[in-house]
Amino acid sequence: MVENNELRKVGLKVTLPRVKILQMLDSAEQRHMSAEDVYKALMEAGEDVGLATVYRVLTQFEAAGLVVRHNFDGGHAVFELADSGHHDHMVCVDTGEVIEFFDPEIEKRQKEIVKERGFELVDHNLVLYVRKKK
Repeated sequence: MVENNELRKVGLKVTLPRVKILQMLDSAEQRHMSAEDVYKALMEAGEDVGLATVYRVLTQFEAAGLVVRHNFDGGHAVFELADSGHHDHMVCVDTGEVIEFFDPEIEKRQKEIVKERGFELVDHNLVLYVRKKK
């Protein structure tokens, strides 16, 4: 029922594929999922939703502000629900794993740098590309 309200709130018609995809994104252990990940998870759950439908619905969700699309270097687009506050990302270059983090010192320093140069920070996206130490 929460999914139905979320869809209506952003002006989207409540359809079974939209509800199933929103439920999948909400309940998935993995917070950053590609369209293919969502499709595979739906298939494993016995849901009959086509890959083209998943792509179309995720694009609609992005336009409506329900999900955020990330295009990390060297990879395909991944989506996450837009329900959490600001955070930055680390992407493991070996595994593709996406790790979220928030650091108040980094946030503070970015604002200072922008202000020192006579600008106002409108938005930002920090992505660190990392590898496990051996």
